[in-house]
Amino acid sequence: MDLTQKAALVTGGSGVLGGRICIALADAGVNLAVGYAKNPDKAVKVAEEMRARGVRAIPVACDVTDLDQIRAAIATTVNEFGGVHILVNDGAFNKAIDFTDIDGLTYELWDKIIDINLSGPMRTIKEIVEPMRTSGGGRIVNISSVAGLGPNGSSIAYAVSKAGLNHLTKCMARGLAPDILVNCVAPGYLEGTLMSSNLTPEHRKTAVAGAVLQKAADKDDIARQVVEFCRSDTTTGQTLVIDSGRVFH
Repeated sequence: MDLTQKAALVTGGSGVLGGRICIALADAGVNLAVGYAKNPDKAVKVAEEMRARGVRAIPVACDVTDLDQIRAAIATTVNEFGGVHILVNDGAFNKAIDFTDIDGLTYELWDKIIDINLSGPMRTIKEIVEPMRTSGGGRIVNISSVAGLGPNGSSIAYAVSKAGLNHLTKCMARGLAPDILVNCVAPGYLEGTLMSSNLTPEHRKTAVAGAVLQKAADKDDIARQVVEFCRSDTTTGQTLVIDSGRVFH
């Protein structure tokens, strides 16, 4: 798909990784709706930076647990740019709870993580299908995690939510073909993100030491792959791991 003057909604676009994804899309000529849940100021700054790169960009409230807000964000994107062609699901939440700490994995925490990380992308995908098809079809890219590939990561709930997102990607790819392609990027440990701030120093050290390249995953690599998935006309239902060689998938 030619990305020039296409329109994208990026949930979690005000975050560290989401901002890098917005930059990569802007550099490819994509106009952007920068989604945020709680921090409009960051989304405003990201949108300003995108406009400085020569594309149109707006901040939009898009709490993925709020169906009305999702619908409003999509409608705003369509009204502003004349359509919507790309959805990137980067909104997520985590809290580090050791796998052995079953008491610490409360029902409330479980529900919150699943609601944001798995049900959230399901909501945004379901709501964007009709306007995306009206726009001529498009691309959906989910941001998952290597934690979804096995009993790994900083909490059971997070790992399960990302495993579900990986499978949701496959199911939606089958269900939305041929005019909407759905793929997934599964990063390994990333430094300087909200997710990494929730990890213990031991978790962070182990994550880097376990990678054959002996370093954290690269945020710009991940952002570039999002763009490549958006460009591709023949790739769908795939989950690509970018983790410096920690998980061989």
